[in-house]
Amino acid sequence: MSKIEKNHLVAINYTVTDKSSGEILDSNKDEEQPFTFLLGQNQVIIGLENALIGKAVGSNFKVEIKPEDAYGIKNPDFLQEVPKDQFSGIELVKGMTLFGQSEDGQTIQVIVDEIGEDSIMVDYNHPLAGKTLLFDVEVLSSKEPTQEEILELTSSSCGCGHSSGECCGGSHHKDGESCCGKH
Repeated sequence: MSKIEKNHLVAINYTVTDKSSGEILDSNKDEEQPFTFLLGQNQVIIGLENALIGKAVGSNFKVEIKPEDAYGIKNPDFLQEVPKDQFSGIELVKGMTLFGQSEDGQTIQVIVDEIGEDSIMVDYNHPLAGKTLLFDVEVLSSKEPTQEEILELTSSSCGCGHSSGECCGGSHHKDGESCCGKH
């Protein structure tokens, strides 16, 4: 039976849950396509990568991933007060996700943390920062990738066919979200 190694092309089905709330954050178990990625290429969180190394194809396992090995500890320096008039025309709700552009043209995601009379406190932390994640994983395949597969999966795609940044461990491609973007 084949085992997962670094730089293998890996396909899994998974469900990820927030340990503290029990909320299912993401799952691909009801989808036609498995989640496919190159292990060791920062296409999934490090905690999941480490948990997958050495697992056998066909195995099912559960793993708890601490914030340090997922999306980090929530950083208070990533909170910023912004004048409320910058959000004119938007009905703001605490906890809502907003998208904008950074100075270098990159898409950024922020969460409305507080709504004051004249200002809004926005949070630039990843939506899953500070959360312990529980993964339930089924290993479907693991193999050495072809050059074509390497090019396909490293050219601004996260392995599930959607362009973006980080992957695996959050929301799974809802309108306007990045790849596995809560992910």
